[in-house]
Amino acid sequence: MSTLTKQTLSHLDWLEAEAIHILREVAGQCANPVLLFSGGKDSICLLRLAEKAFRPGRFPFPLMHIDTGHNYPEVVAFRDKRAAELGERLIVRSVEDSMARGTVVLKHPGESRNKHQSVTLLEAIEEFGFDACIGGARRDEEKARAKERIMSFRDEFGQWDPKNQRPELWNLYNARSHKGENIRAFPISNWTEMDVWQYIAREQLELPSIYFAHTRPVVIRQGAIVPVNVPLVSGELTNLPKPGEEIVERRVRFRTVGDISCTAPVDSDADTVEKIVVETATTTITERGATRLDDQTSEASMEQRKKEGYF
Repeated sequence: MSTLTKQTLSHLDWLEAEAIHILREVAGQCANPVLLFSGGKDSICLLRLAEKAFRPGRFPFPLMHIDTGHNYPEVVAFRDKRAAELGERLIVRSVEDSMARGTVVLKHPGESRNKHQSVTLLEAIEEFGFDACIGGARRDEEKARAKERIMSFRDEFGQWDPKNQRPELWNLYNARSHKGENIRAFPISNWTEMDVWQYIAREQLELPSIYFAHTRPVVIRQGAIVPVNVPLVSGELTNLPKPGEEIVERRVRFRTVGDISCTAPVDSDADTVEKIVVETATTTITERGATRLDDQTSEASMEQRKKEGYF
């Protein structure tokens, strides 16, 4: 008589299984999906999940990054390297191209381009006819993201209406859409920042160097640590200090990575994933609370951007 062995799954196993299920639902229900890959930690986890969902075959979707032109060079280099290692197609569309077309107009040269990614994303969706965009947003990041469904419906204008979303009962997802409409799918929506770091540790995932503690010139601006004199891929310096600001060298790391103009690091000596896990467990500041300056303009800033088509 055979003896059945009871297997206990860890919480990471459950989260991984749910995410793989969602990725396969998108591939099964959508005709032309795309996975948004920025080179950040959340989308790095998405790539590993996609490997587990679809290997040894190729991914049933390309990768795409909406580049502001003001992304950290370390992250852009990692993005290209990781896509090449996987042998998957990477589409890059730039906010600067939208600026050249006149569809994005900055109020002043120093304005953050982060919110303008919405325009470039919607243009790319129309260009390629994507009916679903897979992203790494998580509910624990921000209030508006906590409202969003795992399969988040967007209308023909790319807009999100939090009052017009589909029910998701018993892990049943509806990704169907009419031509011109779009689904934003979030496989790791139920993950926390701690889950992400524990998964990175378990899977031994490589990361851009700026996630680890390093010394960087910064100024203190409105209570936030702001990197200054940051070199772009082009070699040009951006985030120049304002008159009267004192530049100091501080040991910092980034908890979240986005446009240089609105992404602030935190003081840290955590130079390994294991140390970051410990630091994450003890922090009392939310991931985006002190690190994403564009979210601090108002409590509704993220929700408004999402209604306009943001990730």
